[in-house]
Amino acid sequence: MKILYFAKIKEIIGKNEDSINIDEQTTVEDIIEKLKLIDESYKLAFKDLKNVKCSVNCNYINSFQTKVSNNDELAFFPPVTGG
Repeated sequence: MKILYFAKIKEIIGKNEDSINIDEQTTVEDIIEKLKLIDESYKLAFKDLKNVKCSVNCNYINSFQTKVSNNDELAFFPPVTGG
């Protein structure tokens, strides 16, 4: 699974992507919990999920309970604001 990070999340983690393997379909929330085990920067980046938005295969999702599989692409970014 390809995982992309943008904006502040990318800055905190210190890179713009990861690649992980999952054996079976799981939720985005489970992926986030797995990422938080990597190190403190991931814990900080995903500390407050109300400040994190996500897309699966370039489609915004409304729930971290959305199911994903190993062939999916996840992207994490802070809420988008206009100006």
